[in-house]
Amino acid sequence: MKPNIDILATELIEAETTKVAIAPFTERYSDMTVTDAYNVQLQVVKVKQAAGRTIIGKKVGLTSKAMQTMLNVNEPDYGHLLDDMEVADGSAVNVSEFVAPRIEAEIGFILERDLSGPDVTFLDVLMATKYIVPTLEIIDSRIVDWKIKLIDTVADNGSSARVVVGGKKTPIDNIDLRDLGMILFKNGEQLATGAGAAALGHPAHAIAWLANKLSEFGISLKAGEIILPGALSGAVAVQAGDYIEARFGSIGSVSVSFQ
Repeated sequence: MKPNIDILATELIEAETTKVAIAPFTERYSDMTVTDAYNVQLQVVKVKQAAGRTIIGKKVGLTSKAMQTMLNVNEPDYGHLLDDMEVADGSAVNVSEFVAPRIEAEIGFILERDLSGPDVTFLDVLMATKYIVPTLEIIDSRIVDWKIKLIDTVADNGSSARVVVGGKKTPIDNIDLRDLGMILFKNGEQLATGAGAAALGHPAHAIAWLANKLSEFGISLKAGEIILPGALSGAVAVQAGDYIEARFGSIGSVSVSFQ
């Protein structure tokens, strides 16, 4: 049975609004394709834009081999970042805004010029990057109990919910992003470490993949957008009272608390 794109988009918007998760699409629509799922995501974005939201960037997910193996996929996915998803560094967010939040640390790229696929390369990304920033992505699943396969998370905006952007802006000259390290702390306890190589070997490879994938839908990466190339370690579950900080060495740190 093929899904109705508009109906599925409405389901996701309602789940996000009410914080009541829905059953996985993959359990209900045996003929649903990844392209269908991207069209659901794009329809959700279209509805939100009609309501006054603006796109501020995009994110890549499933860039680690561990996550791809877990979901039995062989490529990343992507989602959109909208203006109401941005959270100021050091601020607090309420867990009641989410269904089942988790958090990841990423190296954010701010673009100086547009990138349009299908032939964007690693070097094109580096040349188009204005600077990098430390970021935290709060992910959430509007699919019940995170019972997601690739189609489910693609439709659900790559399971993205919020982005926390650090204040320090660092040019990428003379920085080896493969080796750029990250330490993730939860309530002062070190929980995870990672490096830029976790995102497809280099974050710029992930962004090149994104620009080329988006070209299939007639979408470009835009100057001024923030692009998240994928997590440097596994996602960490959060609850009220938690304080999360990610330290990225020379490019600074970023933090958020939950209430």
